[in-house]
Amino acid sequence: MDAIASLEASWDRACHLQGEMFQETLGLGGLEVQLSYYKGFGQFNATPWISKPNELLEEMTKVRCVGGQTQIEKVLNHAIKETSIKRVQALVFIGDSFEEDIDSICHSAGKLGMLGVRAFCFQEGNDLIAKSGLQQIARLTNGAYSSFDASSANQLKELLKAVAVYAAGGLKQLKKHSTMDKNVSLKLTDQMK
Repeated sequence: MDAIASLEASWDRACHLQGEMFQETLGLGGLEVQLSYYKGFGQFNATPWISKPNELLEEMTKVRCVGGQTQIEKVLNHAIKETSIKRVQALVFIGDSFEEDIDSICHSAGKLGMLGVRAFCFQEGNDLIAKSGLQQIARLTNGAYSSFDASSANQLKELLKAVAVYAAGGLKQLKKHSTMDKNVSLKLTDQMK
């Protein structure tokens, strides 16, 4: 997740919503999450894999957003490294801007896609450069892109729940989930091959 200053409100919302991701996957065998984030000048951090919502919340509440440039390529390369150790089912990226070289990002996204890791890119706001870059990451990984409104915590909650269902149960479970929640889940499944 982007932890630069412009996303501080979104970070706080995500802290409140993360528990619902775990709840959605209980019947599918649960969920393990690794929180990775960048902020400030070149700072990149990743937690160990977490399977308990209270532990993830504890890690998230320790983070303080700091101004800086995006470091999306570090997130993608970290996911590549992690999936060589332990199979990563999905990468969720939440951000509002894109300030890196698109060709380099696309190269890393292509590598991630070749490993079978789908990226779900959620953009707060409507920055056109960010939209184009995040859509390309999603396309290269056979994932999905969606924007959300900063004032709509429910929209982000439903997007995160849908990805949690995918991570725990695969595309078949996500399609099943989309019959119950047509609006958000269909936004994702319609993009995935």
